[in-house]
Amino acid sequence: MIAVRYFSRSGNTKAVADTIAKAAGVEAISVDKTEAILTEPVDVLFIGGAIYYYGLDKNMKHYLNGLSKDQVKKAVVFSTSMISKHGIDLLKSALSAKGIPVEEEYFYCKKMPGEEELKQAKALAEKALVMLALLAVKELRHERVLANTDFYPN
Repeated sequence: MIAVRYFSRSGNTKAVADTIAKAAGVEAISVDKTEAILTEPVDVLFIGGAIYYYGLDKNMKHYLNGLSKDQVKKAVVFSTSMISKHGIDLLKSALSAKGIPVEEEYFYCKKMPGEEELKQAKALAEKALVMLALLAVKELRHERVLANTDFYPN
């Protein structure tokens, strides 16, 4: 399962979230909505926010505080900002502190994302989905090996 969550005041981060969600075939949901709560574990959580007064918005902080490593196998972060990429570091740090693995690769755009930036966000989503599919195949093969009783000598 894939989920896309974000917080955006200006609409810039929402534009990126919507692009990622479309590529993943899911809906992007703002973290200030009750529907944003993860009701079942996800394989990949795309999560994005921006810098507000040199920190993450209180809605994002609250959402991140509610996450657990049992809910999220892997997180992929994205951010837009007028100032710096610091939002990426803050998101990664908050997720890592919860024990949630965070993909090294991320998406960042200064100001309003244009067509090229949205293509880059889509590419990041597609790459993460390919990696997820490869992991699923690997796990399936592992399960088949374990299920094969001929594999284990008597």
